[in-house]
Amino acid sequence: MEIRQNITNQELWKMKPRRTLEEDDYLNKNSGETSMLRGPELLQKLQQQQELFPEWRLPVKIAAIVSSLTFLYTLLREVIHPFVTSRQQYLYKIPILVINKVLPMVSITLLAMVYLPGVIAAVVQLRNGTKYKKFPHWLDRWMLTRKQFGLLSFFFAILHALYSLSYPMRRSYRYKLLNWAYQQVQQKKEDAWIEHDVWRMEIYVSLGIVALAILALLAVTSIPSVSDSLTWREFHCIQSKLGIVCLLLGTIHALIFAWNKWVDIKQFVWYTPPTFMIAVFLPIVVLMCKAILFLPCLRKKILKIRHGWEDVTKVNKIEMSSQL
Repeated sequence: MEIRQNITNQELWKMKPRRTLEEDDYLNKNSGETSMLRGPELLQKLQQQQELFPEWRLPVKIAAIVSSLTFLYTLLREVIHPFVTSRQQYLYKIPILVINKVLPMVSITLLAMVYLPGVIAAVVQLRNGTKYKKFPHWLDRWMLTRKQFGLLSFFFAILHALYSLSYPMRRSYRYKLLNWAYQQVQQKKEDAWIEHDVWRMEIYVSLGIVALAILALLAVTSIPSVSDSLTWREFHCIQSKLGIVCLLLGTIHALIFAWNKWVDIKQFVWYTPPTFMIAVFLPIVVLMCKAILFLPCLRKKILKIRHGWEDVTKVNKIEMSSQL
């Protein structure tokens, strides 16, 4: 009978559906939280856990909007304008050239949006005179999605590098190279070397490589297994200090790419500024705000507030206004 009972138990165990290790870990981790919830709270908690990429929704929407607007703007300047004015068809530029002007614009904009909420948060804390007052909901949500903005910026920067490397492989580039060589022969030029253009290319490519390497380091340190192995001071130094350096290098990379095009009237097609002018606007604003907040008079006050100090006069004014 004992043998029969053991066989029966084994058969029942085989028939019972087994949970995977991931399911066991998920249930153990959430059993303490869900056991304290009842009714609507439990239902709301379970619905939040079943949502698909909730923290990625805002960054992806912003990236999609910026990409779409930049694509349409670049299409207007690079394809539609030549066709309307001189009946030249440049549709072949869309897959590589137009897209590669969209990618850096989106990348540097998203990277600037990683550090812009920190600037706004510092201004809010200076205004309130305390760190204990809650941020507005939109700012709090923005700050919680900075990691996703940074990863998307890295993704677009990688695509920009790959698209740039593909330039010499394009058939249109080879035809243009042959045309340039023929024109040089026609003009009887033995050397087409342009010193300032060579320096421009060398500098901005070098800065782009360094900025991409730092951005890759930021992306790697945002991985949970890597960030957990770092102390808070190490993590903050990499994400904050190196992040600003990366944004600065990316901005200089775009400015050197422009070189003397800032004053070239031909760049303003249909009175519209070139893409690189729009791309560097937000990063320059963020860098200037960071520089202003780094001034000793403001920096000391921000550090005092973040360490728990409160400006009594401002706190009292806020409390009186809230009571009214």
